[in-house]
Amino acid sequence: MLDLTYEAPKPKVIAGAKHDWELVIGMEIHAQVASQSKLFSGASTQVGAEPNSNVAFVDAAMPGMLPVINEFCIEQAVRSGLGLKAAINLRSAFDRKNYFYPDLPQGYQISQLYHPIVGEGEVLVELAPGVARLVRIERIHLEQDAGKSIHDMDPAMSFVDFNRTGVALMEIVSRPDIRGPEEAAAYVAKIRQILRYLGTCDGNMQNGNLRADVNVSICRPGQYEKYQATQDFSHLGTRCEIKNMNSLRFIQAAIDYEARRQIAIVEDGGAVLQETRLYDPDKNETRSMRSKEEAHDYRYFPCPDLLPLEIDQAWVDDIAARMPELPDAKKARFMGDFGLTDYDANVLTAEVANAAFFEDVAQGRDGKMAANWVINELFGRLNKEGLSIAETPMSSAQLGGVIDLIAKGEISGKMAKDLFEILWTEGGDPAEQAAKHGMKQVTDLGAIEAALDALMAANPDQVEKARANARLAGWFTGQVLKATGGKANPAVVGQMVNQKLGL
Repeated sequence: MLDLTYEAPKPKVIAGAKHDWELVIGMEIHAQVASQSKLFSGASTQVGAEPNSNVAFVDAAMPGMLPVINEFCIEQAVRSGLGLKAAINLRSAFDRKNYFYPDLPQGYQISQLYHPIVGEGEVLVELAPGVARLVRIERIHLEQDAGKSIHDMDPAMSFVDFNRTGVALMEIVSRPDIRGPEEAAAYVAKIRQILRYLGTCDGNMQNGNLRADVNVSICRPGQYEKYQATQDFSHLGTRCEIKNMNSLRFIQAAIDYEARRQIAIVEDGGAVLQETRLYDPDKNETRSMRSKEEAHDYRYFPCPDLLPLEIDQAWVDDIAARMPELPDAKKARFMGDFGLTDYDANVLTAEVANAAFFEDVAQGRDGKMAANWVINELFGRLNKEGLSIAETPMSSAQLGGVIDLIAKGEISGKMAKDLFEILWTEGGDPAEQAAKHGMKQVTDLGAIEAALDALMAANPDQVEKARANARLAGWFTGQVLKATGGKANPAVVGQMVNQKLGL
């Protein structure tokens, strides 16, 4: 386990306010289930398909069409719950959430209000090296996604694409345990990381496959502690929900703006209205979308087309037995097995593919050296060229081969960087490319000694100065390296210089 210290919530100070205020934030993350077919139909979930080409009769709400539960989507929800240390409900049920919207052809959404498939869980959100906050998960329920309305194709008409209609979503609902914009972004990033490790959601926020609704309220110092003690929401301020946030940066900006807006209203003697708002990144402001609905406004009732969902504990246990190693466990193992710093382990475990690449490189080699080469050289080059780890032209075996040549003393660090460039552009075997390009490091003591003797004979004054001041001995090392075209082993040269000078 990671050695983490729990940090008590700190008030968020808002500049320009008359009084001290604290932020209270809860989040609803909508994560699209990684499945090739929809929650209640066999229609494809392929992204980028022609509009309205991935629509089954049940998605289009044709009369007489009945939903059939996709077992794989259920498994993915259970896997996600286990990854968030949550209780799995062996009996759950689906409800109809009734509202009319053009991109929801049924006129209702099949969701889970009363009996969700996943109950209470928790997630550790690291805020700084060794410091974390525990955010409680209230529930995870499954529901259908809606379609997409398109308003910019015609000046007089709107269009609708039903391809997303019926795609399975996991709604991950947190308790109001988040206390600031940075924590909110870190929480979403952590949930995204866990789901990607599990393979239950690809986490693509740009495509809307993972998006968040952010509930923001303000309260005076001490009120949050009263809520924690009593679980009475009346101690907290009126919350406003910011819908469909799909950027970590925008989430932080929207929370900051919304907090300032609410504080200004209250300090001017007004009252914050409970409502749903949208964030405009161009203007950096939130604006009202509609008054906030309550559950009774949607007229929820049990879906008559679907029986309660009952699953076996043995099935859940089998899913648990096949769970992959999750980020926190992998990070702790990397720090223990490879001697990595907290920072390096965080970087290397941020994405599951990055972690797998590093582990291949580090296997049987110096872990710290492997981390330096993967983070500084490989990741640096990938970032520069806008590539992902899946697109790297250099394999883990090739990079490991470079490290092996350094460890054997066959090439220097400078040569290794030149070899990295050759492998990146030309490919090939590291040892063969090093030999082809004359990169073999000179370790012949006789050749090094001859070069050093000649240098000392030609510079007797420099010899005397170095014997009087050991810090000047490096001049001889540099000159020998220069004389050998940088191919002499620096460690061997340095040791021989010290011996010759009697240092």
